[in-house]
Amino acid sequence: MADTDYKAHCIKVAGVIALLGNAVLALIKLLFAYLSGSLAVMGDGIDSGTDVLIAIVTLVIGSIIAQPSDKEHPWGHGRAETTATMALSFIIFFAGSQLVVQSASRLISGNIASENSHLAVTAAIISIAGKSVLALLQYHYGKLAGSDMVKANAQNMKNDIVMSAAVLLGLFLSALFNCPAIDPVLALLVGFWIIKNACALFCQMNMELMDGNSDDSLYTRLFEAASSVEGVKNPHGARIRKIASHYDIDLDIEASPFLTLFEAHELSEQVEEAVREAISDVYTVTIHIEPCGSDSHQRQEQYGISPNR
Repeated sequence: MADTDYKAHCIKVAGVIALLGNAVLALIKLLFAYLSGSLAVMGDGIDSGTDVLIAIVTLVIGSIIAQPSDKEHPWGHGRAETTATMALSFIIFFAGSQLVVQSASRLISGNIASENSHLAVTAAIISIAGKSVLALLQYHYGKLAGSDMVKANAQNMKNDIVMSAAVLLGLFLSALFNCPAIDPVLALLVGFWIIKNACALFCQMNMELMDGNSDDSLYTRLFEAASSVEGVKNPHGARIRKIASHYDIDLDIEASPFLTLFEAHELSEQVEEAVREAISDVYTVTIHIEPCGSDSHQRQEQYGISPNR
């Protein structure tokens, strides 16, 4: 991939920013949670601690995907990013689960003490400000690199902003109604919300690892691009899979059986060019040409998508 080095550079920059920023925020929030006694702030601090691990993974993956293709990995090392993103979904799930368990335990035991709201509010405000900056930077570099992993990290930081806002709301309501139980209740709800996001991220990456594709518009653009080339008939047997931020495409087409080998090759080149213009970030396009009038298209296709499917 021509832009692999640039993508790896953007991912590394995003990883360094996330590592340093989250390390500072995690230390601040855990310290303030200890001093204030707020469970919600403690959960917020634990989540920032997992973000430090995410940043370390991002840095490692950035160096892996920068490696050129080799004998064992002829499609390159882009799938390392997909695998790492799936691992991140487990980390996010674990953080949410821990928050749910701690909140439920405190509610069931009735061990709910009033926290130092001044320190807790300060921690929440610092978290919202810091995470807002980090989320914007992660999304910026994720967009530049076309990296689902970095974008997922940006989404995780947006989750942190919501969590910190919930902490502020809980502190306000606790003071307003003199009800310390609101703190663990809100922490419990935030924990479930984090778990939901982790499951959604896992399903998305699982689709990619299984060479699935939920974007039907890609196939529509593929068939339209192939059909726009003069001499191409009945595009079918299409398969599109994603490798990191790029697409690997297979397509069967029919053409005149009287074409020379050179003419058939030129036709396939035209189809590839049309496909690359219609779909961005294409890694490879493999075209299989069949003669018009053959019975190949009448056989039941076990793999691949056709316009009528």
